[in-house]
Amino acid sequence: MRNNDVDQALRALKRKLQREGLLRELKRRRAYEKPSERRIRERDDAIRRARKLARKQAQREGLLPAPKKKLPPVARHGRNGPARSG
Repeated sequence: MRNNDVDQALRALKRKLQREGLLRELKRRRAYEKPSERRIRERDDAIRRARKLARKQAQREGLLPAPKKKLPPVARHGRNGPARSG
């Protein structure tokens, strides 16, 4: 925790959990999943991964345009955050 900022630490933790897929896994495990539903989900996940891999490969080869880069939060709002009226 930097400067004892709990909110900042919590945001960082949530970001890490989201990136690792832990929240999605917990949500999925809340209820029983039938084997047939599990096969369908795993097949769909594999298709999604293959499409993502193919899309990234096409972008590397120049067949598709690269995604637009996101600006860091500081660059979007300046140093003092968004402008406020009033």
